[in-house]
Amino acid sequence: MTTTTSRPESGEQTAPEPTTRRRTSGHIRGLDGLRAIAVVVVIAYHLWPATVPGGFLGVDVFFVVSGFLITTLLLRRMGGGSGLALRDFWVRRARRLLPALGLVLVVGTLAARLVEPDLLVGVRRQWLGAWTFSTNWLEIAAGSSYFDSTQPELFQPFWSLAIEEQFYVLWPLVLAGLVLGVAALHRRDGARAVAFAVGAAAVASAVAMAVMYTPGDDPTRVYYGTPTHAFGLLAGAALAIAVTGRPHTGAAGGGPARASGAARALPVLGLLVLGVLVALLRDDDPFTYRGGIVLGSLAALALVAGCAAEQPSGLLRVLELRPVVWVGDRSYGLYLWHWPVILVVGAAFGDAPGSPLWWRVPVVSLALTFVLAHLSHRFVEMPVRRDGFRAVVARAGAALRGPRPGARLAGVLASVLVLGAVVSVATAPAVTSTQKAIEAAQREIERRAQEQAEAGDGSGDTGEQDGDPKATEPKDPDAKDPEAEDPAKDPEQDPDAKDPEAGTGGGQADPAGPGRDAQGAIDGSGVVGFGDSVLSGAAPALFDAFPQISIDAKPIRKWLDAPEIVRKAKDAGGLRPVVVLNFGTNGGFKFDGSVEAFEETLDVIGPDRQVLVLTVVGISYWVDDANAKLVELASSRPNVHVVDWHAYVAEHPGLLHSDKTHPNMKGIVEFADLLRESLEKLDA
Repeated sequence: MTTTTSRPESGEQTAPEPTTRRRTSGHIRGLDGLRAIAVVVVIAYHLWPATVPGGFLGVDVFFVVSGFLITTLLLRRMGGGSGLALRDFWVRRARRLLPALGLVLVVGTLAARLVEPDLLVGVRRQWLGAWTFSTNWLEIAAGSSYFDSTQPELFQPFWSLAIEEQFYVLWPLVLAGLVLGVAALHRRDGARAVAFAVGAAAVASAVAMAVMYTPGDDPTRVYYGTPTHAFGLLAGAALAIAVTGRPHTGAAGGGPARASGAARALPVLGLLVLGVLVALLRDDDPFTYRGGIVLGSLAALALVAGCAAEQPSGLLRVLELRPVVWVGDRSYGLYLWHWPVILVVGAAFGDAPGSPLWWRVPVVSLALTFVLAHLSHRFVEMPVRRDGFRAVVARAGAALRGPRPGARLAGVLASVLVLGAVVSVATAPAVTSTQKAIEAAQREIERRAQEQAEAGDGSGDTGEQDGDPKATEPKDPDAKDPEAEDPAKDPEQDPDAKDPEAGTGGGQADPAGPGRDAQGAIDGSGVVGFGDSVLSGAAPALFDAFPQISIDAKPIRKWLDAPEIVRKAKDAGGLRPVVVLNFGTNGGFKFDGSVEAFEETLDVIGPDRQVLVLTVVGISYWVDDANAKLVELASSRPNVHVVDWHAYVAEHPGLLHSDKTHPNMKGIVEFADLLRESLEKLDA
């Protein structure tokens, strides 16, 4: 294998220099610009998932660029006669990665402790993963989900750093083995053989992701797994081997070779394909894991190949614009900072997605992210990369012993910050307040159901075996009152018979009413609710507002589960004149058969009961579509009414937990008030 001219041993991109200097130093033009594109689309994906649904592909751009750069660096070391110098290589990787990583861990942990302790759930595991380069595997073992917006983790983006760090540790050894192997075989086309072997490994990784992915299941396992998501790194490495093995190719060979029209067009095509995928690809689409991410990686590979060949010149000029290079040079810090900043800022403001004040979260988050990344780059990362850990520590020690009080004060503050972060990690909560509230509410639901069952109030069972609630009065139109006359003899006594002169009002006299107590207040005796964790979490406030309401709600339920739940309740005589449905928090209608399940649920309930269906709240891209579909489906049924909880939350900040999905203590009270308003409209 032949090699090209040497480049800086750090393996990192530097600021643009005159063209002649770039070529002699081995600097590859445009790669900083590609890293800028990568980090920008990742940040956009986390801030506006509905607008940039495929922004997660920015990580795969990073993988391709990293695989290419690191392999190029290693091959140049080997070609320069100095061998791999593994210790020096790994030390330089540590200088590059660890300073910013440690700073983000300390500052992010303390900020979360001060603003929203719920964000620290699982932080001990996240710290361990960060320092041992094993975040992806620890999160897989813990059952975490990258795609569940209701369970945000403070240092979630570290999963991709773990994969890259594992690559940095293992790849030099693998590459050396491959090079020695082809040398032992006296292969004249050694570069081609090694590039082919690495490319085959990339294909195997992509196939493994496609085969192991199961449509409908959470894809975190294949997305986080190193073997199933290493194809970008390996593809970049294969390209580096192919390019470095040709001494007169591109910038690395002393000047750009004459390129064909196809070679000039390929990077532009790659940019267009990447743009389309970022705009259209969704993280719940099976195509994403069976070709979509691979296609995005190939598009990034085309861009990297264009940078290596310095083609086309127009695209390179754009990628080398000063602002673009500035962002690319700080892309590592931007990637580290942006997610904890978004979570902490969002928790501090308490604004719900889509609310009039939601704009504050992205604006403040972006400003803080760029400021922190720049300060980290200038005062923490660059000194260590330039001088090493020992020199920086020695200078800090000298400053602390010197006469300047400011240096000593800074040292004290730094020590306090580190100590505070360590204490925060040690005392981090095991579960979120959201989970605690839902679990407490679930116990209250089961307690009330048990009391009603023991009282034998005759309201019937909903069919669940774990304590689902029952009505406290025989308000179910399907329940037969033994003291009533036979409906067959007197049609007017049939509660399911439609009275053409009756409206939706009339209090308890109207079978479609919610029921009132002796003072005329709605007591919930005519209301039964079915739903998921949102309704479950709101149960305490609902029981306070409507003492006789019946609630059957549990976490993780979907619309697919609703027909069976409601049918069991109907068979057991547990339906009431008013039925509240609150499903859809876990995916809306995006699961196959959800729309049919919704329609079936309404068919089971029947046209003679009033149905209140609540819209869902969350930051996932599908939330708005789910609510629009809900309104569309409900509009065809006169007895079905949409209660717009989503719009209410948007107009009233501070009603949600940090997951931006479940109502907090204030929120469940407002939830109950909104439901009361809807019930009063039915009973007006």
